[in-house]
Amino acid sequence: MRKIAIPVEDNRVCQHFGHCRQFAVYDVDDNKIISENFLTPPRHEPGILPAWLAEMGVKDVIAGGMGQRAINLFLNQKINVYVGVDPKEPKELVQDLINDKLDAGKNLCDH
Repeated sequence: MRKIAIPVEDNRVCQHFGHCRQFAVYDVDDNKIISENFLTPPRHEPGILPAWLAEMGVKDVIAGGMGQRAINLFLNQKINVYVGVDPKEPKELVQDLINDKLDAGKNLCDH
């Protein structure tokens, strides 16, 4: 099973990872979404979100933008990071990822 997390705002990927108020977390098995949960993250402090998501078993994070320090913290937790995605609905982004069609690009975070 694969667990994928996406920061969301107004049912779209949040363009700045650290400022989201909710995460969509998906369980994927055999390239099919088997569950979708919306979770409220702990209060934002440097380094807390990568540890929180790693504790849940998340293996992939999809975001609009993310600071380099956060990217490095995720990589240290063995979590793949995809940034610069279009502001789509989270489920659509998960489908793109599992179908190898995710268009990650320029990191939309400038710090």
